[in-house]
Amino acid sequence: MKIAEVIVDITNSQVDKIFDYEAPDWAKVGMRVYVPFGNRTIHGFIINIKDDTNIAKSKLKKIADFVEDYVVIKEELIDLMYFMVKKYHLRYADCLRLFIPSEMRSEHVKPLFNTFVSLNLEKNIEEYKLKIKSNAKNQQALCEYLKHNQYYLKSELVKKFTRQTVNKLIEDKILLETKKCVYREPYFNKISNKKVEHTPLQTRAIETICAANGTYLLFGVTGSGKTEVYMSVIENVINDGKTAIMLVPEISLTPQVLANFKARFSNQVAILHSGLSAGERFDEWQRILFGEAKIVVGARSAIFAPLSNIGTIIIDEEHESSYISESNPRYNTFDIAKFRRQYNNCSLVLASATPSIESFNKAMSGEYKLIELPERINKKPLPKIQIVDMINELRNGNYGMFSNALLSELNKCIKENHQAMIFINRRGYSSFMRCMECGYVAKCSDCDVSLVYHKDENRLKCHYCGKRFAALTKCPQCGSNSIRNGAVGTEQVVSKLKELYPNIKILRMDNDTTRNKNSYQKILEEFAKSTPGILVGTQMIAKGHDFKDVTLVGIIDADQSLYHSDYKSTEKTFELITQMSGRAGRDKEEGKVILQTYVPRHYAYRYIANYDYKSFFKKELNLREATKFPPFTTIIRLLFTSQFDESVREITKVCYNEIKDLKTKFVNDFVYLDVMKSPIKKIKNKIRYQILARLKNDNFNEIICKIYDICDKYQNKKVSIFVEINPQNLS
Repeated sequence: MKIAEVIVDITNSQVDKIFDYEAPDWAKVGMRVYVPFGNRTIHGFIINIKDDTNIAKSKLKKIADFVEDYVVIKEELIDLMYFMVKKYHLRYADCLRLFIPSEMRSEHVKPLFNTFVSLNLEKNIEEYKLKIKSNAKNQQALCEYLKHNQYYLKSELVKKFTRQTVNKLIEDKILLETKKCVYREPYFNKISNKKVEHTPLQTRAIETICAANGTYLLFGVTGSGKTEVYMSVIENVINDGKTAIMLVPEISLTPQVLANFKARFSNQVAILHSGLSAGERFDEWQRILFGEAKIVVGARSAIFAPLSNIGTIIIDEEHESSYISESNPRYNTFDIAKFRRQYNNCSLVLASATPSIESFNKAMSGEYKLIELPERINKKPLPKIQIVDMINELRNGNYGMFSNALLSELNKCIKENHQAMIFINRRGYSSFMRCMECGYVAKCSDCDVSLVYHKDENRLKCHYCGKRFAALTKCPQCGSNSIRNGAVGTEQVVSKLKELYPNIKILRMDNDTTRNKNSYQKILEEFAKSTPGILVGTQMIAKGHDFKDVTLVGIIDADQSLYHSDYKSTEKTFELITQMSGRAGRDKEEGKVILQTYVPRHYAYRYIANYDYKSFFKKELNLREATKFPPFTTIIRLLFTSQFDESVREITKVCYNEIKDLKTKFVNDFVYLDVMKSPIKKIKNKIRYQILARLKNDNFNEIICKIYDICDKYQNKKVSIFVEINPQNLS
């Protein structure tokens, strides 16, 4: 008798364990099965098959049936599940769900079958044509069309020759019907593959990565040809019979990357990201699982692609915070990539023009192998960055959102038939609506945040829970009509630009304009054709995009990310502005950047203006060491949420007291410990408290396990507790 170890597909800590079932002969590790559980039958995952069990035979239940008749989770991913459960203190089922398309679990997606027809080789079509009536023109034409013995999509023949005609030939057995499974292919912009001559630096980078399986940091300025390095490394891997994963941080980058990869590698490429339809995502996943696609391109979740024999994993824009999942299940893409690198004994390439402080520090210490591409492939200089003091603009009577320098450069750009990109990392029309009499600010009823005004819909929206409210016409508190708008967003920038340049194509790219399927692709394609043209957007336009006619980048509010209550705020500002600046001057024409700020003498801008990452890194690392922030410590955040204020306060207090006791045992390891309300005190009607700790790295693993035990002890139906390690957002 075979025994299957099964994880039931329920995300409940009470049943988050391995159950033994009697397994039929067809059972294999990695299959999804139907199993009796309590008084119902549910889905489960077979994670192991063994010969014996401690369960009494009379109590041992049998697997009822398979969900699919093939393995859906490879053994590598089962090992990864164990790694994630231990490292992130996750439930088994939460990990396993990451490995398959979500629609498979609900059985709402199935393979797509189309009907094809072909000539019956046992019939003589010439003899058949002689029997066709002279007035049956469509039948005569269809016989001529089908002279070659090929498969044809029935629906296409019906369009050409009518359903009656096609069915008549099927009825007479001249045509044979066949149902075939077809893949739903995601839309992409087809481009031709251009043969590229590598620069000496690119050649050296490619040879270095292909020579040994290690972890590399590819540090290359914007426009230095990193994408060509990726593709050449992957080409070598594919030629060796292996597979590859290519990650990008934003869905908006996948159309351009996919187009380049499809041009080079054709149908060997599959794409995985949340912007696909259910059918497309399922089909792309199946192509990967069955080995039809060797290269996976996608956002964060593509790291779980069911590839075998991986030869390289490449993470573009490795500094991006989007590689860290901040919702359940919480995980760090880099940890997963490192696990898969070790499992497959392959190379891992982290790449960026602005590497994270942690990654560059590892490269400096020798943990990563550093590869540099310090100049653009066209030998053009990086665009000149002009810093504009907006305080001086106010003193000179300019109260608008655009400095005189930016307006002057925009006029020049449009006159010369070029393109401009305007960056403002805030969507909507304005960040809030305020009464100028009593100071009332419209806030969300379910979240402790101000509502953002969207002029296109004349609505106030919460960017946390999505609730919508009527825009203010008068103050609900004092009745005043004196309502003013807060800081500008993308919508207001576009509105003003359309007033200034009514005959120029002006496009907007943010979360509001990219909700629909393929909207990223359509906006980028339209902008590529618009000369002159202006693209206004949030951080989704700041990296990776390559438009040869963009000669101007305008940064409206460079200070926005500078003063967040976050130890990474200066680093994020440096990264974002450097990446955005890199969109200009990528072809023959030189680029220009206008950076608008109210604090022009901040040290970050001095380094940004000179593209001096290494000096910025040294200063930032010294500050982190002095203040005991990562990479010199590890931050732990315990987030407590509940609809009941008293319950969440009580649980937070109890956990804090136990962690304080833990601190007395590890007094030299705790650099900081405190408890507080979260900066955003309520989201989606749930009250939020947090405990923050900073730990030295020596005994971290032992301490975090004890903290997990404390959280498990007090987690209940009323209060949720999430543990985050080095969170990207402390609000």
